[in-house]
Amino acid sequence: MPRIFRKLAILHKIETTYGVLAAPAGANAVIGKNVTFTPIEAEEVSRDLLLPYMGNQGVILTGKHARLEFEVEIAGSGTAGTAPKWASLMRACGFAETLEAGATATYSIVEDSQDSGSIYFEIDGVRHVLLGCRGTFSLSFAPKAIPNFRFTMTGLLGTITDQALTPVTMAGWQTPLEGSSANTTMMLHGRNSVAESLQIDLGNTVIPRFLIGSESVIISDRRVTGMAVVEAKTLAEIDWFARALNRSRGALSLVHGKTPGNIVEITAPAVEIGKITQGQTDGILNYSLPLSLCPVAGRDELVIISR
Repeated sequence: MPRIFRKLAILHKIETTYGVLAAPAGANAVIGKNVTFTPIEAEEVSRDLLLPYMGNQGVILTGKHARLEFEVEIAGSGTAGTAPKWASLMRACGFAETLEAGATATYSIVEDSQDSGSIYFEIDGVRHVLLGCRGTFSLSFAPKAIPNFRFTMTGLLGTITDQALTPVTMAGWQTPLEGSSANTTMMLHGRNSVAESLQIDLGNTVIPRFLIGSESVIISDRRVTGMAVVEAKTLAEIDWFARALNRSRGALSLVHGKTPGNIVEITAPAVEIGKITQGQTDGILNYSLPLSLCPVAGRDELVIISR
């Protein structure tokens, strides 16, 4: 029987000990879309044997790992102060979780004692296990569209076995709100912005590191960038060119959602504007503003809050 691509399950759970299987279950399901899976990433080392005849002598696969990319809809947990279902993925991308009961779940960058996760990627009868997973993500907001995270997770290669699909539950996953003037507000450099889109890329450098005595996936660097497309205004209203040329920094805040339990806020305290380009949509002039999200006191350049 042929195996069906759309019959798949992604399960992710934070590990207690790095690289030791956390055994995710149905309650740890990730409800994703636009999935790309690379089951074996490795270097091919040629054997280069010298023999009395020519021919391919084969290779050895070294540094074996796997990579999984997918999108997750951006929505809250349903209850203010409760972790949303995408929280474990955020933690495996170098964020710490702080819960305030009845109020907020806050995700802020950490560089020490970062969490890792175990992933089951199951596709119509075959289970791929990824261990010690860490990753990076980007996020996007646009009108008339569902806002999404796009996660790229890298893990050490575990077992690959025949396995029936794990029954999963969508309990706790909230129906997302489309980006719109009613649902979404954005402020950039102190100005309420009429925006066509906002994209942010965490920019983690994720390295599979294979040494004698140690194998791990580490986050070795981070450069948070983005792009905002905003409706062009006069210089008297906001002079983006002067801000770019003067390397001025200002805050970014995007709030999506109106009802407690399904509000997600993106904040950045110090954003520089890069090389501006000009365009148009529906005959209306716009500016594409490259963004550099900079830390102020360290590890504070991006905070994500669910409330």
